[in-house]
Amino acid sequence: MRTRVGYAGGTKKDPTYHSLGGHAETIQIDFDPSVISYDDLLRMFWKMHSPQMRAPSTQYRSVVFYHNDNQRQAAERLKADEEARIKAAIFTEVVPFTEFYRAEDYHQKYYLRGVRELASEYLAIYPDITDFVGSTATARVNGYAGRYGTKERLEKELNSLGLSEESQRRLLKIVGP
Repeated sequence: MRTRVGYAGGTKKDPTYHSLGGHAETIQIDFDPSVISYDDLLRMFWKMHSPQMRAPSTQYRSVVFYHNDNQRQAAERLKADEEARIKAAIFTEVVPFTEFYRAEDYHQKYYLRGVRELASEYLAIYPDITDFVGSTATARVNGYAGRYGTKERLEKELNSLGLSEESQRRLLKIVGP
């Protein structure tokens, strides 16, 4: 439903990109479990990164933060399943969530911001950056702008994203055939 990029897992209060205090760059996801399960989110996580690579620093480490025992068990189970599937050790940490710090505004909705006309349209709709970052529509379009998602899926939800017809056509071109 919503995504925000930020920092978690370190010790510094109010970290910044240039002063992380042991935090990792991470993403916070608000999701509806009646639409997608936590297990399915974790399966996507395993597909979207290289869990076999050791991180060059704590900032870039691979980590799953869990909020409760059920999430911990799911993360550990799916990590073990992935290790068995690839027949190699995975360096992803599974650790308890403590606190999330939203990254600086210029880090938010990275792919969307790369398509200036789409970003401008949403920034006019959501002049308050908190609303822009917290919008379900901007989260969805950010994913599509990053070429995550299919044209068929986009066509089904395109009219609900609040974009002008011109921006809808532009987004369809980005997603491609």
